[in-house]
Amino acid sequence: MQKVFLLTLGMFALGFDAYVVAGLLPDISSVFGISDSEAGQAVSVFTLFYALAAPVFATLLAGKPVRRILVWALIIFSVANAATALATSFSLLLVSRAVAGIGAGLYSPLAAAAASSLVSAENRGRALGTILGGMSMGTVIGVPVGLLIAQQIGWRGTLWTVTLLGVIALAGIILRFPSFPASAPPSVRQRLAMLTSGRVSATVGITFVTSVASLGLYTYVASILLDLAEIKNITPYLWAWGIGGVVGSFSIGTLIDRTGKPALLMVGILAVMTAAMFAIPLGLQYSLLAFLPFVLWGAMGWASQAPQQHILLLQQPKHGAAAVALNSSANYLGSAVGSALGGFVLLAGLAPSQLPVAAGCLGLAALAAQIVVIITQKKSASLQTGENKLET
Repeated sequence: MQKVFLLTLGMFALGFDAYVVAGLLPDISSVFGISDSEAGQAVSVFTLFYALAAPVFATLLAGKPVRRILVWALIIFSVANAATALATSFSLLLVSRAVAGIGAGLYSPLAAAAASSLVSAENRGRALGTILGGMSMGTVIGVPVGLLIAQQIGWRGTLWTVTLLGVIALAGIILRFPSFPASAPPSVRQRLAMLTSGRVSATVGITFVTSVASLGLYTYVASILLDLAEIKNITPYLWAWGIGGVVGSFSIGTLIDRTGKPALLMVGILAVMTAAMFAIPLGLQYSLLAFLPFVLWGAMGWASQAPQQHILLLQQPKHGAAAVALNSSANYLGSAVGSALGGFVLLAGLAPSQLPVAAGCLGLAALAAQIVVIITQKKSASLQTGENKLET
């Protein structure tokens, strides 16, 4: 597990970078004279290019030494964040965020696949949970600290902090991580089969809808809190969301290993996450309950990734990196779509206070789809068992 913790350092930097920008949107919009919905595209472009980079690079670089790829990913990530800190226009900021997304898209799925290959099958869920936990720790610690840094020295100082974290993670990978080749790339036929497989597409599709709801909603937390309860200090709520994320991401791996039922765990995760989203407007009316929906939303949103990755690794054991990259791509593509969709509906006249309800409806759709998948797979398994008995 020591090598897994090295990978987790990089995930910490990625988590910090991916989510702190949402909290910096009011400052960014003020500096460049744009609206909050326009500034929200700084989140969208990062996640969009992450989504595009993950499957492409997982295929192009499969078979190459893992350490070398991880090193280059962190170099790209760190340089791009430095460029964001130096951006003199919003256009340049968007370009640098796109490049940072490419670096993150190259690093994250390979780190998850490498972590699963460094441990035994019995500890795979725990390893994936640890990797995701590093990203959630980047959120729970990094985002509030980043906002405090922004209050003292401006939002650019926060981006310089992210750059420094990327460099520290880079040094750890260079000095301590072993060199071994990534899994062999799948053939064209195998790639098409992976994309057209009903089980794979269903898993990835649920990941996508879950991300549209969860990460898309997170982008506009500042606007939502201001509209619902005139709350300007969003840091405590980001702490609540991040603390929930840490608990969810670190505990879900153990639950997967103990139960061996990631699909069933996903049903519970989606049910709780959806209920938490619907409860946000109500919870803010009561001071003692105000943070609970954010804790539950963060915990379930972060916990949702490990079961999906575990399912895909079981479905595609020979091409785990490509399968995980596909799921990571769906996750961040969902974030990009959610951020862009949120900005669009706000421009169209929807009040920010209505976004939690809209996200909750998407969560219900993902929950229904997950239940259908489980029922369908059980029926398929029963039919297969019946056919085997007839043959014998």
